[in-house]
Amino acid sequence: MKLQDLNSIKERVLSDVLETTETTRVLVGLATCGIASGARPVLRTLADGVQNKNLTDKIVVSQTGCIGLCQYEPIVEVIKPGEPKVTYVHMNPEKAEEVLTRHLIGGHVVRDYTLESSNLK
Repeated sequence: MKLQDLNSIKERVLSDVLETTETTRVLVGLATCGIASGARPVLRTLADGVQNKNLTDKIVVSQTGCIGLCQYEPIVEVIKPGEPKVTYVHMNPEKAEEVLTRHLIGGHVVRDYTLESSNLK
């Protein structure tokens, strides 16, 4: 089985599970590579920001294991109901704060920080 096939299965399962909720999910990769790259402060910034802005009923921030793109860590995935998943790469606390303000609250994806804008192509 190819990585592309596995990612397709992952997307299908996630979309089936998440269709039942109106809550936005924010996943921060906290496997070894994410931790080594600075994911803990990113997770803390997002979780504290959601808490401080009283958004816990609308946004859930949690950690996840390996996302599979170690060279792009720290990675943050934003999954809003009815919208395509957005993967942010090379994150830091300052970028996380901007994603919180512009994307999670304001509804505008911060394209400069996304996987699509990286050199993956």
